[in-house]
Amino acid sequence: MDEADDKGPLDGILVVSLDQAVAAPFTTSRLADAGARVIKVERPGGDFARGYDTVANGLSAYFVWLNRGKESIILDIKNPEDATLLERMIASADVFVQNLAPGAAARAGFGSDDLRARYPRLVACDISGYGDDGPYRDMKAYDLLIQAETGLASVTGTAAAPARVGVSICDIAAGMYALIGILEALHERRRTGRGKAVKVSLFDAMAEWMSVPRLYRELTGEAPPRIGMNHPSIAPYGAYAAGDGGEVVIAIQNEREWRNFCLEVLDNANLAEDPRFAGNEARVRCRPALDEEIGRVFRQLTRTQVVARLRRGNIAFGNLNTVADLVAHPQLRRQSSETPNGPLDLTASPLVMDGSAQPFGAVPDLDQHGVALRREFAPKDA
Repeated sequence: MDEADDKGPLDGILVVSLDQAVAAPFTTSRLADAGARVIKVERPGGDFARGYDTVANGLSAYFVWLNRGKESIILDIKNPEDATLLERMIASADVFVQNLAPGAAARAGFGSDDLRARYPRLVACDISGYGDDGPYRDMKAYDLLIQAETGLASVTGTAAAPARVGVSICDIAAGMYALIGILEALHERRRTGRGKAVKVSLFDAMAEWMSVPRLYRELTGEAPPRIGMNHPSIAPYGAYAAGDGGEVVIAIQNEREWRNFCLEVLDNANLAEDPRFAGNEARVRCRPALDEEIGRVFRQLTRTQVVARLRRGNIAFGNLNTVADLVAHPQLRRQSSETPNGPLDLTASPLVMDGSAQPFGAVPDLDQHGVALRREFAPKDA
């Protein structure tokens, strides 16, 4: 691999990010992974995600996950000198990203519309809770609040109670959409010479991911029920216990697989022709009877025996793992990143390009690059 290949596909792109917490740092960390130069502007005291915990060699697990490969500078945008410095940085940038509280960036003169008027080639991205319009536009928003507002929590958990999805899914969804929008805008700029204002909200991102439950509710009058480890609209698709207490998660996606499951796993050819289970919608309607038929067979087998039958029938299955199981999982890929407290193994990027992954940059200490950046972006006649 030659030197040009090592630089990454976004080499030469300058990103200035006035970000915090999860959504925008997710976006900019992935831009950094792709070779962009990312300058992270932090408030006095730093991104508050630095203080979430200390489990990663004394650093926040959230922060090291989301801020690798960036440069850090402290700026107080309410201070005229710092605001002027930020303006000079943005004037040289290809991309500007911010996810401050509603209206904060715009009031300081750094909203995407204002910046695009001054710098037509700039791709300016605002990430917010609810967007610029609508009655919720001025409300603060965090991941759990959006999980609740979009109804995600109402379809997550068991029949007894709703539940939070165990990761910051709304932040990640918004961060991914922002990343897509920025890359689209950069690609279009190659043709038009003009950037774009990209606006993404956590609510819109998760509402889009909630399309299937919403359509069910609007078209049938009923939302998908909370049924724990089962799928609300596909059956059998969920966790089942074997006779020795071991559990296995199975997934039947079509009628061919259903027939194989009956023949090879349940050893019951008649069940494949049972009208109660003829088609997925029928199996969902008759789920209690279906689960009893499966349970009757599985209770007579060990988990190992169940898995052997699933393999024989070429039925998709998985383990109901814990986080500890993930840590030791043979499929888990890791990549190392330098941090202010030494190297740390992070989960490898899901993106594999030509058989390899781009190396991760270092996680910056607070204001680690402040002096150098102030010198680099000082007035030319200073």
